[in-house]
Amino acid sequence: MTLTRYPCLSGRVVIVTGGASGIGAAFVRGFAANGARVAILDVQAEAAAALAAEIAGAGHPAPLFRGCDVTDIAGLQAALADVHAELGPASVLVNNAANDRRQRFEEVTEPEFDWSMAVNFRHVYFASQAVVPQMRELGGGSIVNMSSVAWMGGGPDMQAYSAAKAAIVGFTNSLARDVGKWRIRVNAIAPGMVITPRQRELWYQDESRIAAGLSRQCVPDMITEADIAALGLFLASDDSRLITKQCFSVNGGSR
Repeated sequence: MTLTRYPCLSGRVVIVTGGASGIGAAFVRGFAANGARVAILDVQAEAAAALAAEIAGAGHPAPLFRGCDVTDIAGLQAALADVHAELGPASVLVNNAANDRRQRFEEVTEPEFDWSMAVNFRHVYFASQAVVPQMRELGGGSIVNMSSVAWMGGGPDMQAYSAAKAAIVGFTNSLARDVGKWRIRVNAIAPGMVITPRQRELWYQDESRIAAGLSRQCVPDMITEADIAALGLFLASDDSRLITKQCFSVNGGSR
């Protein structure tokens, strides 16, 4: 798949949380291919190093990696400050880090619920809080928050995750209202069934589940990580300068 090129992204600082693998890695590849200076915040140092080598080998700027557990807000804030010092103010923030752990509703404990909120939503709030002043300094910017179709369709055994992903949309709408006056745009993306290696290993080992998901789509093609990244690149570019306070679902028209 060949993504559209956006010359406006060249040289801009882009931060992607959870950017070492899966959809996050597709964002990193896409922004790097457009000449952006990308920073990855992730706990997966080995995967991030392999991704950086791949990108540099393709002739694009190698991303900066900072090890970061997004559930540790002080650590997250320190990593963002470090990226700011190293690369300069961020034009784009992709709040991608998440964990869609399944668990039976009646078995979820209070610490497990709190962990799900921390890994799926709380860091989105505080990463945005840290980066908005940088975007104000630049005169604008784009925040892309990753939601999910799980909260729309009611995914089984995903109550805490779904609640967090719904909260992201509410947060997106409210923040967009407050920061639009500084030409900072805030949007959300809700991917449909994207079978990353992790998804296949944990939740989609049975091919019949994938076939069932495809049968619910209007367009019967697999949704890839690159399909999600394509929308993210557009929302980060100047081509979408008046698009904000939206949640876009990339789901092949799934019902």
